[in-house]
Amino acid sequence: MIIKSEVQKTIIKEVSLKGVGLHTGEEVVLNFKPAPVNTGFVFVRIDLKPNIFIPADAQYVINTDRGTNLEKDGAKIQTSEHVLAALVGIGINNCFIEINSSEPPIMDGSSKFFVESLKKAGIKKQNEYLEEYVVEDVISHIDKNGSEIIIIPSDKSSISVLVDYKTKVLGTQNATLEDITDFDKEIASSRTFSFLHELETLLDNGLIKGGDLNNAIVYVDKPLSKTNMEKLKVAFKKDKISVKPNGILDNLTLHHNNEAARHKLLDVIGDLALIGMKIRGRIFAYKPGHKINTDFSKKMSLRIKNERRLQVPNIDFYSQPLMDITQIMKIIPHRPPFLLVDKIFELSETHVIGMKNVTMNEPFFQGHFPGAPIMPGVLQIEAMTQAGGVLLLSTVPDPDNYLTLFMKIDNAKFKRPVYPGDTLLFKLDLITPIRRGICHMKGVIFANGNLVTEAELMAQIIHRDKVESK
Repeated sequence: MIIKSEVQKTIIKEVSLKGVGLHTGEEVVLNFKPAPVNTGFVFVRIDLKPNIFIPADAQYVINTDRGTNLEKDGAKIQTSEHVLAALVGIGINNCFIEINSSEPPIMDGSSKFFVESLKKAGIKKQNEYLEEYVVEDVISHIDKNGSEIIIIPSDKSSISVLVDYKTKVLGTQNATLEDITDFDKEIASSRTFSFLHELETLLDNGLIKGGDLNNAIVYVDKPLSKTNMEKLKVAFKKDKISVKPNGILDNLTLHHNNEAARHKLLDVIGDLALIGMKIRGRIFAYKPGHKINTDFSKKMSLRIKNERRLQVPNIDFYSQPLMDITQIMKIIPHRPPFLLVDKIFELSETHVIGMKNVTMNEPFFQGHFPGAPIMPGVLQIEAMTQAGGVLLLSTVPDPDNYLTLFMKIDNAKFKRPVYPGDTLLFKLDLITPIRRGICHMKGVIFANGNLVTEAELMAQIIHRDKVESK
């Protein structure tokens, strides 16, 4: 269930910090900037011209190799999770994250320095409420490696993590965050970690050029040969490297006895930020990693989108519409008696909301059915698609020169009959971005506050000349 909770928040002023990228070794400048309501978290690659905006959204995850990596329009953001965890951890909802590289600075391998910078920027309330997803039943996801994430209903949100690497040096650890307001004190300073065998592989592949023994805990899970010892000295610019009794490389002091588990909890917070909505529920993560974290984020995002589609839009039918019937006929080619959309109330790059008043004067009621008039389901789909056609044809500068052609209908369901006197409310959302004139939409129809029809639709816009020439 989606509800409105507390007001949204952003930072008061811009703040910057510098560091090196863990894998590139290059100096990076990162700027946090205030953002308007409903922006969410957006990375901005300011080293590219024009700047490219990459929303922190699960749909943009391209891989989870050594971190959660995003890509949009050919621009990448690597290891996004520590920055996102800091923003979530101190209660910020909207922020631009400008960066002059593909990789945020690693700092000390935790979220601590990001939190400190954001606190210096200050936090301010905004004039719109935050949406929150309230978990009402158990939601779980298990991967092929046996990792699992579960959310159960709870009045208060919390996260518990258990890690088990089946090694003597690390063993089994767990960590719990009962209240997100304790993130700064309990979780933010927990640093990333690696095992020696992973470290050697990264070094052999020319990665972690920005790594040193101050921004990652290295657990020694195998004998350290003299050759590898020399490699590590060169990589980390150390004259001497040793293994301490607790199995950690060099003289790094742990911030917490269960720092590995706390860092995994930090990663879960950062990766679940990609859902794009605050979650109210109790989260349990068993052997979490970026792959299962982001897969779970995608699953939750889809669940929320589906539930949002099934919520009746709050439309004032007596208000001035965005488009009336005359304006609609300037966009789509349909004409009476086959024009089945009366008004458009909302139109964006990704959705459209329209309506139709169903009257006894509709010509199809003469034969469907005499004495028991019911609007045919196929015409409900047609009406819904005409509303979708407004969305699709609005993407071209000369819509009167194009036609919208059906390509596919999937998962059509008719929940309730539609009768004369009903007012139909159409809502269509893009399932995938429009590409090459092809539109894939999820559509729903409501009448009298109830869902009556739903379907997945695919259509294509095509120039009139191509149709007429065939």
